[in-house]
Amino acid sequence: MRVAVLGAGAIGAYVGAALDRAGVEVHLVARGPHLDALRRHGVRVLSPRGDFTALPHATADPYEIGPVDYIFLGLKANGYAAATPLLRPLMDHRTAVIAAQNGIPWWYFHGLPGPYEGHRIESVDPGGSVTEAIPPERAIGCVVYAATEIEAPGVVRHLEGTRFSIGEPARGASARCLAFSEAMVAGGLKCPVEPDLRDDIWIKLMGNVAFNPISALTRATMAGICRHRDTRELVASMMRETLEVASRVGSNPRISIERRLAGAERAGDHKTSTLQDLEKGRPLELDVILAAVVELADLTGVEAPNLRAVNAVAGLMNETITAARTPAPV
Repeated sequence: MRVAVLGAGAIGAYVGAALDRAGVEVHLVARGPHLDALRRHGVRVLSPRGDFTALPHATADPYEIGPVDYIFLGLKANGYAAATPLLRPLMDHRTAVIAAQNGIPWWYFHGLPGPYEGHRIESVDPGGSVTEAIPPERAIGCVVYAATEIEAPGVVRHLEGTRFSIGEPARGASARCLAFSEAMVAGGLKCPVEPDLRDDIWIKLMGNVAFNPISALTRATMAGICRHRDTRELVASMMRETLEVASRVGSNPRISIERRLAGAERAGDHKTSTLQDLEKGRPLELDVILAAVVELADLTGVEAPNLRAVNAVAGLMNETITAARTPAPV
């Protein structure tokens, strides 16, 4: 099995190191000081489960790798379309793309029977650009329940969780999903093949849809948002609206709002990925996390007033930040 990790950051390098430990031929695509460290010393994983070092091949040039069996995407979803030049040399007719993203994936309605089958979600697939880069039939969905961070170039700190749930857009347990799952398990990770990954997507999204934009707007941690009475109620309202949207598109995730809130509060003073991106001056991944849910509310006739309000102010914030980063014309 040949696997390329495109975007070998905290999650990507962690997965690549685990697969390398399982005997898989792994190629990490990275850049900058992180790539230099990976080339010199490999991936150093620091974990409560035991530290280890893996030495997979690392490069900035996917043409050095050529076609692989699987591409594991460690990129943010808002970078998928722009990654087309990096994806092409890694693909042939058999290549599957495992998209470890937050939020609603571009393939969501692919192979899903019902009134919305084949519907394209503009927020996550503007003009069909992501579908053009990664046709949905290549996609394997992935919901990440692991927390990692880059502690230093080439060094990944594993904080908690080892579960990477995967599944086919068209449902069922395919041979390609089962083979990848076996490799992940051999590397020490959990990788269940879900009969319908969409329920997992909504369970994780219940938290992301509220905590991520609110944390960016307030600079508060997850526990801080939960401890504040009014923001806790706002989160609960956004979760209720999200579950209504999920139901309208045929998913019924089995988790209570109170249980989801309790889990977030237990995370303590943890900064969401969106807040971390904001502090580092990176683009915010709000389209797939929040705007897509509002778009699905429009599609299905759900009012969702709290989702719409937070989306409006978070969208303005994102536009303001983007404008401030864009150099003025000479």
